[in-house]
Amino acid sequence: MESVEKAVAKSLMEIKAVMLRPENPFTWASGWKSPIYCDNRRILSYPAIRENVCTWMADIIRKKYPDVEVIAGVATGAIAHGYLVAHILGLPFCYVRPKPKDHGTGSQIEGLLDKGAKVVIVEDLISTGMSSLAAKNALVKAGADVKGMVAIFSYNFNKARKAFEDDNVELTTLSNYDTLVEVAHETGYIKESDIEVLKEWRVSPSTWGQTE
Repeated sequence: MESVEKAVAKSLMEIKAVMLRPENPFTWASGWKSPIYCDNRRILSYPAIRENVCTWMADIIRKKYPDVEVIAGVATGAIAHGYLVAHILGLPFCYVRPKPKDHGTGSQIEGLLDKGAKVVIVEDLISTGMSSLAAKNALVKAGADVKGMVAIFSYNFNKARKAFEDDNVELTTLSNYDTLVEVAHETGYIKESDIEVLKEWRVSPSTWGQTE
C-alpha cells in the first residue's frame, strides 16, 4: 500500500500546488529566496484530495490525541483545513491571527476557547516554523493546553525541527520535502537539473539566491 507521505506528495503535484522557478525565485515571508513553492491552499479546490488530506489529518489527531477538545487553525492558510478537520472530528474550531486585531475586540484568537481546553493546532505548511510556534504561544497565553500540531507539509529544515524541539511541541506532518523530491523525480515531475538546484538550496536556504 502506498504511504500517506507519497500519496500527499503525488496529490500536490497532480494539482500543481508545487511550483519550481529557479530562474526567478520565490520570496517567502521570512525573506528567504526559494526555487520551490508549495501552495497547499490549492487543495481546497479539489474535493477528493481535500477530503483525503483532511481525513488523514483527523485520523492522526484521533489516534495521537484522543482527549482533544478544540481544533485551532493558523491564519490564513490553515483556517479552512482546520475547520474541515474539526468538522470531521465533531469538535469546536477556532483560529489564530498572526497578531491581535487593531480594531473591534482586538482579538488574536477567533472563536470560543475556554481556559484549560486541550487543543491541537492544524497548519498547512511548516517552513521555518516561526509563525506556527507564534500561534501556539498565543493559544498558551490565552490559557489553552496545546497537545500538539499536525500539518500537511514540512520542508524539514533543521531550524524548524530544533525550534519545535526547544518549544516542546510535537509536530506531525502528512508529507515532507524529502518525500516530495523523491516522488517528483520518480514521476518525471522535475528534471535532473532541477534536483541539483533543490539540493543546493537545501544546503543553505537562508542564503541561497542572494546576490552580494
